[in-house]
Amino acid sequence: MRILVTGAAGHIGQKLVDHLRAERGDCDVVCLDVAKCAPYTNVSHDLSKWDESWTELFAGVDVVVHLAADRYPAANWKTVLPLNVDLLLNVYEAARKHRVSRIVFASSNWVLGGYRFEDDVRLTHETPPRPVNPYGAAKLFGERLGKQLSDRHGISVINLRIGYNQWLRGNLPSPAMELGAWGQMLWLSDRDYCQAMEKAITVKDVAYATLNVTSRTIGSRWDLSETERVLGYVPRDEYQVALPPRVRITQGLAKLRDLGGVGLRRLFSENW
Repeated sequence: MRILVTGAAGHIGQKLVDHLRAERGDCDVVCLDVAKCAPYTNVSHDLSKWDESWTELFAGVDVVVHLAADRYPAANWKTVLPLNVDLLLNVYEAARKHRVSRIVFASSNWVLGGYRFEDDVRLTHETPPRPVNPYGAAKLFGERLGKQLSDRHGISVINLRIGYNQWLRGNLPSPAMELGAWGQMLWLSDRDYCQAMEKAITVKDVAYATLNVTSRTIGSRWDLSETERVLGYVPRDEYQVALPPRVRITQGLAKLRDLGGVGLRRLFSENW
């Protein structure tokens, strides 16, 4: 199997490439990124600009794992449009042109970010989208573009709404994680992330799916039943959401910020 990974030199890109190279000796992994970062990438490719020098690398590829994007949820349209929309359009067109069989798209929990303070809402693969920022809106666009590719061109597309996979502190969960209880609910361990990605790459007979991916977090509102059914994904790592007084206070302030208009939004951090 020939697998092409965009954003291979990034945070979750490196983790996936390392996993595939270590665990899937039967796979040939092609890495693309705007950054030169050995041993992942030795050549810089700006995928936001169409160029045959990189699109030709899609020839003979079985699966494209599309990770490349501005990865910051606080990003504005200035970077989201070229890096999360134009770039995605280019990658999907290259995949279509070269008859790639499957695309695995790194979507995001931010597609449902508007439900953060609605504690009674269970978050499933069928929950109506509610993005709250350009980042989440662009991820939703990517999911729907994938639906068009699946319906019109027969490309299998699996969108993974990836939870909170941290770069720092070895990706260990704790009450100190950003976004309080919401961030803790979304915790995704490295090995659960790699498991979900590998299963999305290799699973048979899936035309189109949009799936939540987190570790098993006790107290979480994120439903994994469809992910388990479609991929056979079973989280190996578990965490109990903790709400010490400091987290309760910052969550309360975050809710005020969310509901209180522009003035409070300027006062309180996005990370709350």
